[in-house]
Amino acid sequence: MAVEVRVPAVLRQLVGDARTVRVEGSTVKSVLDNLDKGYPGFKQRIMTDGHLHEFVNIYLNNEDVRFLKELETPVADGDVVSILPAIAGG
Repeated sequence: MAVEVRVPAVLRQLVGDARTVRVEGSTVKSVLDNLDKGYPGFKQRIMTDGHLHEFVNIYLNNEDVRFLKELETPVADGDVVSILPAIAGG
């Protein structure tokens, strides 16, 4: 199943400056794995030891995956996965 992954500006250089990319997968984890296969180094920027960095939020169709099944959240053809790193400021 192909999903649309929305890539934040700080990570776009890893995907050829694209705002979105189409990626196959059946869960959020498999989508991220396949994204990393197509764009090596992507997961390293958002994950450590198989876990999301604490400042990275992932949404599936506008729902935070932390309140679903986290990385094991199933995805369906046409879903939208949004990666949102937290922004600090002051």
